[in-house]
Amino acid sequence: MEIQIFSDLHLESPKAYDFYEITPTAPHLALLGDIGCVCDPGYLIFLTTQLKKFRIIFHVLGNHEPYGSTWASVIEKLRAFQEDNRRQRAADSSLGEYVLLDRDEYHLPEYGVTVLGCTLFSYVPEASLEDVSFGLNDFFRIDSWTVEEHVSAHKRDLAWLNSRVSALSQENPDRNIIIFTHHSPTVDTRTINPRTAGNKISSGFATDLRDEACWAGERVMFWAFGHTHYNFPHWRDDESSTVVYSNQRGYYFAQAPGFAEKGMVVLGKDEVVAVEGVAEPAP
Repeated sequence: MEIQIFSDLHLESPKAYDFYEITPTAPHLALLGDIGCVCDPGYLIFLTTQLKKFRIIFHVLGNHEPYGSTWASVIEKLRAFQEDNRRQRAADSSLGEYVLLDRDEYHLPEYGVTVLGCTLFSYVPEASLEDVSFGLNDFFRIDSWTVEEHVSAHKRDLAWLNSRVSALSQENPDRNIIIFTHHSPTVDTRTINPRTAGNKISSGFATDLRDEACWAGERVMFWAFGHTHYNFPHWRDDESSTVVYSNQRGYYFAQAPGFAEKGMVVLGKDEVVAVEGVAEPAP
């Protein structure tokens, strides 16, 4: 199974929905958030363009998707887009399938794989609530959204991931699991930009899930995320054996070093066979 993976394209600034090109190198595409703002007219047009190129598009929401709107309205809009896609595919089998991953799972029995996906909002400790609330644009740009709601959403996402990984592993011990999130599930130093490590708002980007079932699950073979605008060579966790990967473009005028236009993962029956377009260590 081959999946091309991108996040943080930030096509909202400057507007580039109509001309940003993704050249397919795999039949499946994973867009892991911050593709742009859903309220922009070009956002759904961009998704529709990709559905003409890929068999399946897995889509996780980032924190920029609801800018200028609310989380509820954005999810409602994309659920409606998903339903429209299902109807259109009934008449046009050449059109790819759109899969919104907002605490959702998608089974690929032909590959023995289940994909789990959610935003995975970060955990912000009480001591950092004020810094994160004033330090991130989310709480100014997303209507009716507070840092307390962000933390509550983290708890919901994490509980769902833990529950599904545990249940899937019990239902079918041979099933492999792939997890796609926007926020980072690890504070391993290999995934953190040394320039921003330990700053006052770092908890708004990543959470240490080492002791959680979703991270420790032995059937979780691959986890990809975005949000940090920091690329790194993929690595395998020593304890869980999960391969960790990220391929983030970043803002047009401040692109993340190591972004791979053809970044993709090749999954075998029980292992990650290859990660192509591997990002070099960011300077």
